[in-house]
Amino acid sequence: MIHSDVLADDDLCASLVPTRTPADAYQPLLLDLMEADGEATLTALLESGAVRDIHDRIDDQLEELVRCLRPGESLDGRALAAAATEMCAGVPRRRYGTWVWYPWSGRLVHLLPAEEFRLVRTDRNRDKISRVEQQALLGRRIGVVGLSVGNSAALTCAMEGVGGSFRLADFDRLGLSNLNRLRAGVHDLGVEKTVLCARQMYEIDPYLSIEIYREGVTEETVEEFFGTVPGSELDVLIEECDTLWAKFAVRERARDRRIPVLMDANDRGLLDVERFDEEPDRSLFHGRVGETTAQDVRAMDAAEALDLLLRIVDADRLSPAMTDAIGRIGRTLSSWPQLASGIMLGAALVTDTARRILLGVPVPSGRYYADLEALIAADHATLLGTAS
Repeated sequence: MIHSDVLADDDLCASLVPTRTPADAYQPLLLDLMEADGEATLTALLESGAVRDIHDRIDDQLEELVRCLRPGESLDGRALAAAATEMCAGVPRRRYGTWVWYPWSGRLVHLLPAEEFRLVRTDRNRDKISRVEQQALLGRRIGVVGLSVGNSAALTCAMEGVGGSFRLADFDRLGLSNLNRLRAGVHDLGVEKTVLCARQMYEIDPYLSIEIYREGVTEETVEEFFGTVPGSELDVLIEECDTLWAKFAVRERARDRRIPVLMDANDRGLLDVERFDEEPDRSLFHGRVGETTAQDVRAMDAAEALDLLLRIVDADRLSPAMTDAIGRIGRTLSSWPQLASGIMLGAALVTDTARRILLGVPVPSGRYYADLEALIAADHATLLGTAS
């Protein structure tokens, strides 16, 4: 079986030559050597010179699989190896599972089949997430709009196994100033944020299904982003974009389609939860913007847009640092200040909340704060340091 957007024609050998690999490729090539064309494609790939590194730890993975399935048994090395061999059911190790080629790095990796891979990869989630719940979560689709803050949220969802299908939207490319908060390397500078995020997620789980929207969410793409075919609809939307029109437009569509929306504001641990799935008549942004629509936002000047944004984020509840920054942006500051620690905290809050919503745990709409400066106050931290 082959899954890829890299193969553009019928000539496998030609399509696998390194110079033919698109610079913006983001989907891995999955090869099943038990399929008729799998062995031939792998051979062509190896002969093409595109493979820079072969990583085959299938024996280790099989032994981990045995331990996950038989946690109460103490198996010595020989018994463990024998049990791992049984798992292959007579299939030679080389042909067992899936060979995954990542064209952007040139790595070829040998992995367990999808079901076994996910069982082992998420085994340490148990029983904070049961296997039944994990399977249910993998059947859900999550949309993420805005992939600076949203990058960490998408990656954390992928790591935790919250969602098996994703739609990612952003029009921007990675810049050097993004590296204070976005997990990437200097070799990724200039890469589209959608491409970067999809690559990172596929490197965690190559069996995911990911669609990217390179132009972000626009009037032309917003309907498609939410799903136009029955069975393709989003189950949760994570909104982390800077464009004010998009913030309104995606909420309007989410409310129409009864899709819950989560937003991490990256200041004082602010998490917004809008349960449009349960409250289809709920006002956007908890009523803070009145009857303002996405169309209204189009006609606003910069001052009006800033005033609206401050209403959305509750200007009187911003942190002192953010409050001070508002009047300095465009003069002594280039943009909104954001820290990696705040982004990572927000990703955890969003992922945890998305998981509970998708599993049917009651999570009411509201605005929640996990303000670490308030929870771990300076005087309390001093006491803890003295006690240690």
